[in-house]
Amino acid sequence: MEYGVASHGALLAAAPLASQRPRLPLSPPPSPPSIQIQNRLYSISSLPLKARPVRRCGASVASNYSQTTEIVDLDWENLGFGLVQTDYMYIAKCGQDGKFSEGELAPFGPIALNPSSGVLNYGQGLFEGLKAYRKPDGSILLFRPEENALRMQTGAERMCMPAPSVEQFVDAVKQTVLANKRWVPPTGKGSLYIRPLLMGSGAVLGLAPAPEYTFIIFASPVGNYFKEGLAPINLIVEDKFHRATPGGTGSVKTIGNYASVLMAQKIAKEKGYSDVLYLDVVHKKYLEEVSSCNIFVVKGNVISTPAVKGTILPGITRKSIIDVAVSKGFQVEERLVSVDELLDADEVFCTGTAVVVSPVGSITYQGKRVEYGHQGVGVVSQQLYTSLTSLQMGQTEDWMGWTMQLN
Repeated sequence: MEYGVASHGALLAAAPLASQRPRLPLSPPPSPPSIQIQNRLYSISSLPLKARPVRRCGASVASNYSQTTEIVDLDWENLGFGLVQTDYMYIAKCGQDGKFSEGELAPFGPIALNPSSGVLNYGQGLFEGLKAYRKPDGSILLFRPEENALRMQTGAERMCMPAPSVEQFVDAVKQTVLANKRWVPPTGKGSLYIRPLLMGSGAVLGLAPAPEYTFIIFASPVGNYFKEGLAPINLIVEDKFHRATPGGTGSVKTIGNYASVLMAQKIAKEKGYSDVLYLDVVHKKYLEEVSSCNIFVVKGNVISTPAVKGTILPGITRKSIIDVAVSKGFQVEERLVSVDELLDADEVFCTGTAVVVSPVGSITYQGKRVEYGHQGVGVVSQQLYTSLTSLQMGQTEDWMGWTMQLN
């Protein structure tokens, strides 16, 4: 196993205190391994932060980082979708040469940023989201991490940022998951949500790309994104606020896309709705997407979803559901979908990394409420949800070749 001594500089603050950890019933952490540094034997937990060993980037040995099989003792049934601090995060830097440094793992904790950093002043930042699942035999599966790497590269180009290679991105995800392996929920109890961040961390005063970039990955065990779980959610169609405009950044996962939906989402939730469905900004009649999900409309054997043409995020779960639906004999159409078609649909559902597949129980548009399937889970939604999650969790054969087993 290869180790290096972390040199975080101003990036990392002190590791979080025990009092800052979530007040959850945790089992004792596994005994820390011992390592050799300058001919002296140390226990990892006894080293000060700046002297603690870190796992260097390298695909050939990433799977050897953590071999503990112990699972943290959490209330998995009531986990929800919120941050639970885990053990480690991954960090890599990139200077003006556009090349990322060899990444390293460090204890999860706060980071320090220059007040003039590009991400704080001009929103020059991207994020991704993917999940790791525990199979019944205890091994861990990733779902299509290379797709997240490619999407980050596309977004980085739009935001004038360098991006990690697909190889470094995937290896960094592997390292982060294996270092936090004890936080991956038992099969069927949730997943380990993985959040890669790419941001302009260098100081810049005038409007320009930052001179330095930081790539970070952290992880948290999660349950259902919507409190309803697989139960149907209730959406309201928003015709005043808009999520994205043609020529903007709606098709990339930049941080600014999400701050702009908070007001409409807040108003909707205060009225009892689960979330907001947005319309296009030009005609104000074609479906775009929900705040953080893609939308699908079912009519007979036809499943329609808005085409990805610059204002809609190309979701990886969206892409996967389309392939699964086609394999099951459905006709899938990617095109302009009007709000009138939505109101006349047999079934409606959302897709996303966090929600996977979320059936829609009702849509409210300009005061008119339309319900689907008597507020039950639709047949198509259930079928596609079961097919995809069974594959993601390793409960069925991965006939699509989408999963990556870590150990």
